[in-house]
Amino acid sequence: MKRANLVVGAVLVGVVAAAALLSFLWVPVDPLKMNFASQLKPPSGAYPLGTDHFGRDLLSRVLVGARSTLYVGFIAVGLALSVGSLLGALAGYLGGVADEVIMRLVDVAYAFPAILMALLLAAVYQPGTLTAMIAIGIATVPIFARIARASVLSLKEREYVEAGRALGVNHGRLLFRHILPGAVGPLVVQASLSLAVAVLAEAALSFLGLGTPPDVPSWGNMLREAQGFMTMSPYPALVPGLAIVWTVLGWSLLGDGLRDWWDPRG
Repeated sequence: MKRANLVVGAVLVGVVAAAALLSFLWVPVDPLKMNFASQLKPPSGAYPLGTDHFGRDLLSRVLVGARSTLYVGFIAVGLALSVGSLLGALAGYLGGVADEVIMRLVDVAYAFPAILMALLLAAVYQPGTLTAMIAIGIATVPIFARIARASVLSLKEREYVEAGRALGVNHGRLLFRHILPGAVGPLVVQASLSLAVAVLAEAALSFLGLGTPPDVPSWGNMLREAQGFMTMSPYPALVPGLAIVWTVLGWSLLGDGLRDWWDPRG
C-alpha cells in the first residue's frame, strides 16, 4: 500500500494525541498520589500498567507525560519552523552578502546539538521546560532554514515570479505570497520528522534534569526515576520507554508518508 506509512503514522500519532487530550479530562488516579503499600506493583486490575517506587499509577503518569512531551515538541518545532523558514527564505531570496551572513549564522547554530544548547542555557538561566523548548528549537532551526532556502532558490527563477518583478510587485509580497508557499510541502514533512527528534530530545533533557521539572510527570523524568529499580520491576522504565518508541515511530512514519504523498515521483 503506497500510503501505508502515512496511515500507520497518523494512527500512532493520533493515539498519543488522544492520550494527551484524555489526560486533561480524566486519569485513573492522581499521577502525583503516592501509595507506599503498592510500590513497584506489576500490571493488575487496579493498576493496568503497574506502579513505580512511590506506588504512583504508571498509566496516569504516562497519560500526563504524553501531554508534557507533545507540548514541548510542538512549541520547539513551531519555533524552529517559524524562525528557520524566515531566515532561509530571506537568504535564498536576497542572495549575495545577506545569504552568506544568514547561512553562516545557521551553520553556527547547527554546531550545537540540543543537549549542549540546553547546558549552555542552563548555565545562564534555570533548567526547565522553557530551557528545553528553546534549546530544541534553536538546534532544529538550521534544517528548516536550509530547506526553505533551497526551495526559494529554485522557485524565485520561475516565470510567474519574473513576471511579478516586471510588474513591480513588492518583494515581500512576492516572497511570502507567491514563493514561500511553494516550500510548504517539504517544510511540513520536515516538521513531522523533527517532532520525532524533539520527543527524543525532550526525554533526554528531562532524564538529565535539564528539561521538564522533576515534580511534573514526563516520560524522561519517569525513566530517570526508574533507573535505580530496574532489577526490582521493569515496568516503571518499560512503560515510558515504549511510549517514547511509539511516538517517535509515529512521527517518523507520518513524515515519510507525507513525503511520499507530496513527491510527484512517488
